[in-house]
Amino acid sequence: MTDSFTYQGNELVLFQHAKNWKKYFSAEIRPFIKGNVLETGAGIGSTTLVVNDGSAGSWLLVEPDPEMSSLLEKKIQQKKLPVNCRLQTGTIETITGTFDTIIYIDVLEHIKNDSAEMKKAATLLQAGGHLIVLSPAFPHLYSPFDKAIGHYRRYNKRMLGNITPPELKMVHIKYYDSMGYFAAIMNKVLLRQKYPAAGQVSFWDNWLVPVSKVTDKIFFHRFGKSIIAVWRKPAN
Repeated sequence: MTDSFTYQGNELVLFQHAKNWKKYFSAEIRPFIKGNVLETGAGIGSTTLVVNDGSAGSWLLVEPDPEMSSLLEKKIQQKKLPVNCRLQTGTIETITGTFDTIIYIDVLEHIKNDSAEMKKAATLLQAGGHLIVLSPAFPHLYSPFDKAIGHYRRYNKRMLGNITPPELKMVHIKYYDSMGYFAAIMNKVLLRQKYPAAGQVSFWDNWLVPVSKVTDKIFFHRFGKSIIAVWRKPAN
């Protein structure tokens, strides 16, 4: 990420009401969240509301888009976000200090030099802390939608393994949303939409995500529309 950034796309607004999906992935990553937290690319704060239960010591929202950063500041002032939140406009290049948890939720795929980003994040992580990434999965699912919203790539396990900083150890990596995987294939092959309609997002969240919570386990998380990876920085 550069310090000068304008967000491309409107999917943050489109997907902010995907409550079932947000509850699903937040339950998976919450056990790794503790202490002082850094959330990169916080957007409009919809993810913050789901993953931040108020128990963290502090929660720093970092957002490079000036308009979104201004919106986040207003939400903090109006107490529409948890009281442990504070904001910094920019990227992690401007961050000092260290954190117990660093979170990238649908962010890393927007960063051109993801390897350099991961290396920088590793330097900001406390020993014993966790780095959490949720991103769209599988390069073969890359579609006009991905391009329209500024995704450089979609990830598989090998790709995330290749950008793992040497001082971090991967402790969790799984694919999620197996039913969404088939919906993504349909969009790429048949629909070729740059943006899904609101009704399509609602159908996915209300009908496909609950099924995925079951089928993900049946298929042992071998495929899915998204991938979650967690790294730990070993204590010295």
